[in-house]
Amino acid sequence: MTKLPHRRQFLRLATGAAALSVQPRVTKAQAYPTRPVRILVGYPAGGTVDFYARLIGQWMSDRLGQPFIVENRPGATSNIATETVVRALADGYTLLMVSSANALNATLFDKLNFIFTRDIAAVAGVSREPNAIVVNPLVPAETLPEFISYAKANPGKIKIGSPGMGTPAHVAGELFKMMTGVDMLHVSYRGTVPALTDLLSGQVDVYFGAASGSIEHVKAGKLRALATTGAARSEALPGLTTVAELVPGFEASTWFGLGAPKATPIEIVDRLNKEVVAALSDPKTRARFAELGSEPLVGTPTDFGKLIADETEKWARVIRAANIKPE
Repeated sequence: MTKLPHRRQFLRLATGAAALSVQPRVTKAQAYPTRPVRILVGYPAGGTVDFYARLIGQWMSDRLGQPFIVENRPGATSNIATETVVRALADGYTLLMVSSANALNATLFDKLNFIFTRDIAAVAGVSREPNAIVVNPLVPAETLPEFISYAKANPGKIKIGSPGMGTPAHVAGELFKMMTGVDMLHVSYRGTVPALTDLLSGQVDVYFGAASGSIEHVKAGKLRALATTGAARSEALPGLTTVAELVPGFEASTWFGLGAPKATPIEIVDRLNKEVVAALSDPKTRARFAELGSEPLVGTPTDFGKLIADETEKWARVIRAANIKPE
């Protein structure tokens, strides 16, 4: 008959075994990264998503001692870059700069080769900014209530510009139409610049885009801001009411964050999250965000994953109700 070890000896053996099982995972997280890391961006260089990717990439490079290289893979409303990351090795060396467009694409496109909420692991939120409702100064409305009254008195005559079908600015406008009962004509452009150019010239009347894209035109008096679309008033435009103050429950914002292939080790995800949170706590970073009218989106990977899931469900209802199809 085999003699059983004494209870204290057994506990020592069990503790040692547990330590051995944890040690490789801890070592892996501490060693990461040992070579350059790619951050894929589904849009051309110079845009908002690219800006946040480079900001976070530079912070990571400085803190973790390896280059975090931003790689632009534009096309198919960021689906090309997303699928590249979905199919990449889940080793922490290929990351995705996520944006609110990813939540919209889940419903906009019928035949994607991935399910975003399933195949991309949420790593960390980076930024969230409200949209701003801005109009050409020729529009005879100084306030949001005046604009709604004007729109109701002129059904189908007000032109609402957007950077494209199914973009965050477009669906924000559609949600506004649904919740206020106004009828406006949507005009789709290929990007923010042409949409704002025509808004400035008066070819379209109103725009629901990210505040960072129009804030300088508002400050210069070239556009008039009527409201912001976040849950709370914007620190960058504190004098503006929110839509929700007049239309309870309305909220539409643009957000950005970092994602990775779904099976990326949790130890690496947690380390990346820790560094992003540190970046967002840096006074210089916070000051830069404030200039853009955005706020740091600080939280755990679970927090960011919940935001993605909630936003995917919310905008799916709007896209289906408005029968929005990709161009």
